[in-house]
Amino acid sequence: MDWSRTKTIFIFVFSILNIFLYFLYLEQHTEAQNVQVAGKTSIEDLMRQENITYNVPEVVKNDFSYISADVKSFNEDELEGLEGQSITIVDHTNIESDMIDQVLIQNDKGEPYFTEFLTKYVWSGSEYELWDIDEEDQKAIFFQKVNGEPIFYSPNATLTIHWNEDFEVTYYEQRMLEKFSSDNRKKEVLTQDEAVASLAARGYLKQDSKVLKVTPGYSSLVQLTGKQVFAPTWNIRVELKDGTIEDHFINAIEGKVIDFQLDKVEEEDLDEVEDEKE
Repeated sequence: MDWSRTKTIFIFVFSILNIFLYFLYLEQHTEAQNVQVAGKTSIEDLMRQENITYNVPEVVKNDFSYISADVKSFNEDELEGLEGQSITIVDHTNIESDMIDQVLIQNDKGEPYFTEFLTKYVWSGSEYELWDIDEEDQKAIFFQKVNGEPIFYSPNATLTIHWNEDFEVTYYEQRMLEKFSSDNRKKEVLTQDEAVASLAARGYLKQDSKVLKVTPGYSSLVQLTGKQVFAPTWNIRVELKDGTIEDHFINAIEGKVIDFQLDKVEEEDLDEVEDEKE
């Protein structure tokens, strides 16, 4: 047998096979890129067709990861410096404070103003961020911050301030988290644009709506014997055609829409088009 000729034939055949596989790879790679571009284009077309306005500054989060924390236990000694109030500590973790001093929380424009109250009368008040004002019930809800970002709707990281008809604080309720730690393992995280696109593709953004802002934060994932785990989360605030404001939340790692219902958090996969309404 002519091994030299046979060797030449094998080299030729394998060369042809390698060239074929290379062009096959190029074709598949090009098709994948075309699918991505088509998908992006289709989302943009969909938002244009539905007249959904999305023109907000981009927030880039390179340090978005899971975090964990402990529920803070308060003691009377550390709260002694808070004057003008009668404080009760419930189950070591919940502050219930009745105001003795009349503290006004209204600025010159007749609007609620909380900065001075948080600084002087609330334990570590600067760690909280205003989330919502309920003028009818005369109360304001604040979320505790970690790494400068809010922890959305965690009962253990919420401050609620109540006032009377004269805008004087009557009482407040406070819970806190402490001893935060981050999961530094690298994970794929949804970008701001991907989060908004996901909502649009699945019908969460209504026709003629406008995305007002996109905010990074955290949402409760699981609680393990006093320690809680929180997932990086995007909050997309939207204004509807009639002026109604809606807030949507997406787990930035698992890609799930989060439906906050009072103290109960229900998570739904983005593959489901509609939220379940109770």
